[in-house]
Amino acid sequence: MRGTIFFDRDISWLSFNGRVLAEAAKETVPLLERIKFLSIYSSNLDEFYRVRMPAMMALQKINREKAADTAYAEAVAIINRQQEYYGRILYEDILPALREQGYHLLYDEEIPESLSAMVTDYFYTQVAGFLQPVLLTGKTDFFPENNQLYIAVIVQPEKAEEELYLINVPCNSIPRFWKDGHYIIFLEDIIRYNLVHLFPDRQIKGSWNVKITRDAELDLEDEYDEDLAEKIEKQLSKRDKGFATRFLYEPGIPLRQLQNIVVTFNLKKASVVEGGRHHNLKDLASLPVVGKELSYPAWPAIQLKTGNAPWEGLLEQIIEGDIMIHPPYQSYNTVLRFFNEAVIDQTVEEIYTTLYRVASDSRIAQALISAAKNGKKVTVLVELKARFDEANNIHWAKRMKAAGVKIIYSSNALKVHAKIALIKRKHPTHPFTGLLATGNLNESTARFYTDHILLTAFQPMLQEMEKLFSFLGKGKKPEPGDHLPFQHLLVAQFNLQQRFLELIDREIQFAKNGQPASIRIKLNNLEEETMINKLYEASNAGVKIDLVVRGICRLVPGLPEQSEHITIKRIVDRYLEHGRVFIFHNNGEEEVYLGSADWMNRNIYRRIEVCFPVYNPRWKAQLQEMISLQLRDNVQAVWIDAAQANPPVEKEPPLIRSQEIIYHWLSGKVPEAATEKMEG
Repeated sequence: MRGTIFFDRDISWLSFNGRVLAEAAKETVPLLERIKFLSIYSSNLDEFYRVRMPAMMALQKINREKAADTAYAEAVAIINRQQEYYGRILYEDILPALREQGYHLLYDEEIPESLSAMVTDYFYTQVAGFLQPVLLTGKTDFFPENNQLYIAVIVQPEKAEEELYLINVPCNSIPRFWKDGHYIIFLEDIIRYNLVHLFPDRQIKGSWNVKITRDAELDLEDEYDEDLAEKIEKQLSKRDKGFATRFLYEPGIPLRQLQNIVVTFNLKKASVVEGGRHHNLKDLASLPVVGKELSYPAWPAIQLKTGNAPWEGLLEQIIEGDIMIHPPYQSYNTVLRFFNEAVIDQTVEEIYTTLYRVASDSRIAQALISAAKNGKKVTVLVELKARFDEANNIHWAKRMKAAGVKIIYSSNALKVHAKIALIKRKHPTHPFTGLLATGNLNESTARFYTDHILLTAFQPMLQEMEKLFSFLGKGKKPEPGDHLPFQHLLVAQFNLQQRFLELIDREIQFAKNGQPASIRIKLNNLEEETMINKLYEASNAGVKIDLVVRGICRLVPGLPEQSEHITIKRIVDRYLEHGRVFIFHNNGEEEVYLGSADWMNRNIYRRIEVCFPVYNPRWKAQLQEMISLQLRDNVQAVWIDAAQANPPVEKEPPLIRSQEIIYHWLSGKVPEAATEKMEG
């Protein structure tokens, strides 16, 4: 076997973001959805510069000193190409399409004289009070905020040297777009149009949009003497003051003043990038454009019928048989009812759950508060380090704690990413009822993240969950000698990696014995080398491996003597693919697992993750069919190939758009054409 080859994780992620951008270029995608994909791409790239670019820049410095290769230069080149493509999509496709629909978004055009009076009135009545021009001198103590839009303005006082000002664009307080009739104008353009009113006695020599992106990492130590939540709150106030990773500027600004900004704000180590006229185009998602025909056709969430009548208890229904939910295709109300019933059910004594990303208006957190006030023992493990959700999680943790909920904060050394809940009742045969999921207990993201949720009363598995909650309540990191009796659950840092390796080894043995052997896995990210090497080993043994990986994928498919029996698809469509599914052929007795864990270093070695088997034959068959449809998708799927170029899957009949077929199939109203696709 040749030397093992892996993709670089960051280059792979950029390939995924390129796939998002490609969706914006599709004429078959409704116009507002194309604009939304432009917004998602822009938001993703901002986060990349905040989270990954600092590490890449540090590694580049080390490698440069060692005269070693670095992915940094390749990443910058990819981003530049994608940004150029972004501009072409916007100029050549989106803006003309908007005009065809009667909307004229002024992107790099002058504001028409006919709008002058209204724009100036809007400036004076709604905008001017938020503006805080800052004169840039060598002594300024002004600190530009992360991803905040600013306008660099050069003015010429009478009989004095020109001056450089930085003016904030208050997008957090005022809508980014102003609309009148069929014209739509950026807020920063309204400000620039009215600069003469800010500097009435000086000549305006030019104005340019700029922004700075900063490192998002929190400076957290392993141990704290004081409350971790309080410590993180203090750090959050400093996050937006992290070191700069990118300085983005509009073309045309004089080099002397560009250098003035770089020196004034110590941006020498940042990527200095010439962009377009407008930045923060993630705000395109809020463009004031309406039209039913401009968006995807509505797919109302399918309401699940779990009993003969609404008043029949869900908890009792779960005892009669497992229930499986697939949001957003199916309504999340069943999950809300799971928690809401626990609030008022007189037999419920205790509730345990993990919360990783809490919805801003969380019904689940509210139910837990009510349960505690109703005298039930409620224990919630809150993850404080869920990036960019720390403040909201702390907010809800404090509210729950004040209501009598026992709050366990995950320690800095132990991040809990599992999505589980356990209800303990006074019941003669089934004291435990549980929820295990692939996605967060978050009713907001459940509207557009595809996930799988199991509601079960299988006592042996739930007894293991109780032991896990007991361990997590101690707030300590698992040590090599820690053992919990997991026969059903796969828990990271206990038995998850070992069990998955054993399941792959079993397929390898079947293949070596000349028996059918296959593995089908769906993940968000595939990075960890031990797991990838095991898949390479399985491929070399003849195991057929089909993967669906949405984002980062370090496994290189299709290489002789390494991965020639491995294929990988990436699906980007109206919903974000988020579920993790693991299917092992097992000589015809297929085993199906779901869970929270991607195969990344952080998930396997530094977090508590929970994967779990699906035993119910009905739900196993349903999941197998859903994965089969996704593996046959030839409309929204692309291949991950050795060049990471996202080549489209060959569109041979029947055409299969997996999300569309899955929705209609789960609704029980599969059109005849879709039925043919499934049978095909």
